[in-house]
Amino acid sequence: MDLALIDLDETLISEDSTGLWLRWLVSQGYAPATLIASGQALMAQYYQGELTIEEYMSATLSPIAGRGTLTVSGWVRRFIQRDILPRVYPSARERIAWHKQRGDRVLVVSTSGEHLMVPIAQQLGTDGTLTIGVETVGDRYSGRSYGKVGFAEGKITPMTDWLSVRNDAAYGRTWAYSDAINDLPMLEQADHAYVINPAGPLRALAEQRGWEVCHWRR
Repeated sequence: MDLALIDLDETLISEDSTGLWLRWLVSQGYAPATLIASGQALMAQYYQGELTIEEYMSATLSPIAGRGTLTVSGWVRRFIQRDILPRVYPSARERIAWHKQRGDRVLVVSTSGEHLMVPIAQQLGTDGTLTIGVETVGDRYSGRSYGKVGFAEGKITPMTDWLSVRNDAAYGRTWAYSDAINDLPMLEQADHAYVINPAGPLRALAEQRGWEVCHWRR
C-alpha cells in the first residue's frame, strides 16, 4: 500500500477553498462583506511572514465563533455542493480513483479548517485529511484553531506525526501532488512528486528534478 498526499487548493480544485467559503458566508448574509477583503489582506500578510497561521485562522473562523456545530455543518454541506464540487478537476477525480483502485491510502492536505476539510474529503472519496483543527466547546465553535498544519514545512510535521501513530500501516512509497512552490518540502519528501498547473518557478524546478508536470482543467 502506498500513501498519496494531495493538496486541495488549486490542485484538487481550481480555487482557494477558504476564499470560496468566506464569499459563501457573505453571500448568505452570515458575515459582513468586509470579510472578503480582510481575508485576502491577511493571506498576503501571512505570505510575507507578517502573520502566523493561528492569527489567520482566528480571523477567518470569526464568522462561526459561537455558532452551533450542527448549524455550521448544514452550511458547509450547502457550500460544498454549490462551490466546491463544481470546481473539482476531472483529472483529480481520476487520480483519486486510480490510487484507490491500487489500494493506496489517499489524504487531502490543506491549511483550511477541519470543519471544511473533513466533509470535503468525504465528498471526494478520500481516506481522510491532514488539516487544521477547529476547537469546539460543547456543541459550539469557539473560533480558535489547534494543530500543526501550516504552509511549506508546516505540512511535513503533521504528515510525520500521522505516520508515526499508525505503526500497523506499512506504506511502500509516497506520492505528493501540489500546485504551489510553498509545498516544495512535501514534494521533496515524496517518492513520486507531481506538480499541477505550476507557475514559472515551480515548473522550472519540476523540469530540473524530473517531476511530472500535469495540466488539469475543469
